[in-house]
Amino acid sequence: MSQLPSTIRVGLIGYGFAGKTFHKPLLMADPRMRITHVASSDSAKVHADLPDVTVDADPATLIACKDVDLVIIATPNAHHAPLARQALLAGKNVVVDKPFTLTLAQARDLVALAAQQDKLLSVFHNRRWDSDFLSVKNALTTGLIGRITHFESHIDRFRPMVRKRWREGDQPGAGLWFDLGPHLVDQALCLFGLPIAVHGDLMRQRNGAVSDDWAHVVLEYDHHRVILHCSMLVAGGVPRFVMHGEKGSILKRKPDGQEAQLLAGMAPGHDGWGYDPDPLLMYDEHGSEQEIPALMGDQRCYYAHIADALTGVGANPVPPFQALAVMAVIEAANQSARAKASVGLDLTSEEIAAWP
Repeated sequence: MSQLPSTIRVGLIGYGFAGKTFHKPLLMADPRMRITHVASSDSAKVHADLPDVTVDADPATLIACKDVDLVIIATPNAHHAPLARQALLAGKNVVVDKPFTLTLAQARDLVALAAQQDKLLSVFHNRRWDSDFLSVKNALTTGLIGRITHFESHIDRFRPMVRKRWREGDQPGAGLWFDLGPHLVDQALCLFGLPIAVHGDLMRQRNGAVSDDWAHVVLEYDHHRVILHCSMLVAGGVPRFVMHGEKGSILKRKPDGQEAQLLAGMAPGHDGWGYDPDPLLMYDEHGSEQEIPALMGDQRCYYAHIADALTGVGANPVPPFQALAVMAVIEAANQSARAKASVGLDLTSEEIAAWP
């Protein structure tokens, strides 16, 4: 992959919730990134935040621009694969918001194309840099409670009314598992690697729901189980993470606050950015409770690593084989829910061997 100059010219496709709330401020926090083009049908909305950028109504126009080095795709999920393919064929480096694609076959096609074009391809798994995840990861890797036997990861909300938006519609790529599942899966794979099998259960619980709004997925490993759960009907919430081991248990009660900070208008890197006042609670074999301060979160790291990779001083923070594995688990859970039985991952021996 050829190295780019120190200033990376960015074309952002999509300026809805993901593009405006996450990508724009995180990109602007890195001085090496410069948003030069945005593809959106609402130029007034874009120019209210980014008065100097070029706004293209058609993503194809942005992709064809010679002065765009990196294309970021923050569109509804069904457009991820075709737009990423178009951008790679145009010789662009590409970041795709999660989920990577709708199917494992689409993911494989893009991974192969990126290799053929010798271009960076990455997926925006920004929650690898959440305070809650980093704190739990540190507790696990330092062996605070010994060998892990049971791990739970929850993203639960209370939104009893079905909203009229594409994420809750009936089109391909809609539903809670496609929306939140990639976060849960990516974090689990970072901690534990590839599971032996996946058991998925998806439901529509709310009146009027036309896509899944409840997901309970179990990743099966030799000596432990990982439970991934998300729901729209949990008032008051449950712990974000629960971890049981041979020497005790750990709870992380509240989630990372960076999304709330971004929604409140805080600029990434501002005083208090990524601070998490909610400690881990550890219970040892005697039942004694200990508080462990949470680590700081910093989602700026994702684009900092992307800039490092494009300028030749670092590695892709989410290499294609990792993004491919996330899609394999997402697809396996969907298949399992239909079959009502555990299923294995549809990965080749080469794709499995890519994992350390």
